[in-house]
Formats: sequence, C-alpha cells, structure tokens
Amino acid sequence: MIVTTSRFVRVPPVLLVAGVVLVLGAAGLLAACGGSDSSGSSSPPTSGASSASNVTAPPATPTPSASPSSGPSTTSLTIYFVRNGALGVAERVTASTTAPATAAMKTLLGGPSGAEVSGGLSSDIPAGTSLNSLSLDAGTATVDLSSDFAAPAANAVAARRVAQVVFTLTRFPTVARVAFLVDGKPLTEIPSGGTEGSPDALTVDGPQARTQPWTSFEPAIFVEDPGAGAALTNPFVLSGSASVFEGSFTARLVDSSGRRVASATVQASRGAPGRGRFSQTIAFSTAAASGTLIVYSQSMEDGSRQNEVSIPVTFVK
Repeated sequence: MIVTTSRFVRVPPVLLVAGVVLVLGAAGLLAACGGSDSSGSSSPPTSGASSASNVTAPPATPTPSASPSSGPSTTSLTIYFVRNGALGVAERVTASTTAPATAAMKTLLGGPSGAEVSGGLSSDIPAGTSLNSLSLDAGTATVDLSSDFAAPAANAVAARRVAQVVFTLTRFPTVARVAFLVDGKPLTEIPSGGTEGSPDALTVDGPQARTQPWTSFEPAIFVEDPGAGAALTNPFVLSGSASVFEGSFTARLVDSSGRRVASATVQASRGAPGRGRFSQTIAFSTAAASGTLIVYSQSMEDGSRQNEVSIPVTFVK
C-alpha cells in the first residue's frame, strides 16, 4: 500500500536500486514458467508426499543455460524419460526461449528422439498428451494436461509418468512442487484397467515434490548431468545421486570406437541403503566426435559390474 502526503520525501539512491533489484528478481522467477497465473488463486495445499524433509534435491545448478556448442541463441533443457523401468535423463538443445519450463514440458510430451531411444530411453507418458497451460505461483508449478495423460495404466507405469513430469519441472530452481490438472480439473487418480476408484489406481493427492513414491524411480546411480545427447567440454562435471555400497562407483568415458578416454572413481556423500549426492569434475582428451559415458558399481563378491548405465554424448572441439 502506498500512502501519499502533501510533502515530497527524498528516497536515497540505494533504496531505489534495491527496489529495482527486487522487481527484476520477481520477474525472473515468473519467466521460468513463461508467466504467472493471473487469476489471483493461491497455491493448493502441499500433499503429505511433499514433505520438505524427504525431498530429493536436484543438481546444484539446474537452471537451463546456453549450449556451449551452439552459441547464445539456444537453450539447453534437461528432460526426464525412462530407462529400464527407472528415470533417465536426456539433454536437448532448443531455440532460445523466455519460457524454458514450458519448452521442457512440450519436449517431454513429444517423447524421446530416435537417438535417445537408441540410447535406451523411452517414456511412459501416453502419446498424444498435450500441454494446455503451465503457470507458477509461490513455488508450485500448475500443469494442465490433456485427458490422454490420465489414460488407465498399471500402477507403476502411471507413477512413472507422474515422476517424469515432477522431475522435469522441479529441475528448475523456482519450482518446488507440481500440481496436476487434466483439462482444467484437478487430477486425483490415474485408474488401473479402466476402473475409477479401484485399489490399484494411482492416487495423486495435491501438489507433488521430489518425494516418495516418485523417488523410488531413481536408479542406483542416477546421473542428472550430463544427460543423453549432451555436448561435453573438457573438463565436464558429472553430478547426480547414488545409492551404492559405500557410495563409490566408477565413471568411464569411451569414444565411438570403444577406446577409453577418461576414467574416475566417484564418491557420493552417502552409501547404500542411503542415497548420497555426487559432483565431480572429469578431464578427458579425444579427437573423436562422439562417445559414451558409462557408470557402474562393482559387486563385492565377484567384482562384476552392477547398476550399469550408458549415456551417449558428443564432444566439443
């Protein structure tokens, strides 16, 4: 509220600058989702699944940024698909946009590319699902999807499709949770076998954060950077979370001919059965144009590879 008087009050320049910074900061938060909800409605209450104590934090620097290989006119997006029944990450470069969250959702709904499918990625979101709208209010992204999204599915499949959306949107630092609408109405469940209210239906209770049951789809070694299709510069940062014995695993980078170009032992902050975060800078040298990042843990019994994930990448010259 602004109170006016008959006398002018000189505002110190420092306060004027602070006011401008606050306004610009608020505008930046809104831009991540391409604008805010202008209806004046407040965020729906957070569900029990969104308890802050159980939230799995995304990587430390999740903000989409310009691709190092494509110049400032493009934006790099991180999309969460499915690999072997768990979440898998792809990196897409798109035209520069002021609404990266909307761009990420549309990319997610479009499904994995041919190269991403060849790299082992798929999607449990039904083909034909479209985005009606996306808005942000006080850390809650409200996503309105077409009715295809709520098509009947086995409980695990339905849960993975919700997890894909939750992880893709909470990758943005301005989004803490996701509220789901289907054609303008709150999504409360995804039926199993076409029967609403069946015991096997997936219940969606209010806005959802990176909590159970969605975190149950995090693989044992969950690489969130780089994603499939990423263009790696030398050095690059490997980050994500892991739940492996003593928190230790191997990261190996090979070129397109299978020749090793880098290898590192990576240490997460916690070991199994807990889940710890990791972030490690890895240097490499190669003349190849493309290759594969392979991560795996080793069996304590026979030394065999476990929890192996292969991520196709390209190399920036």
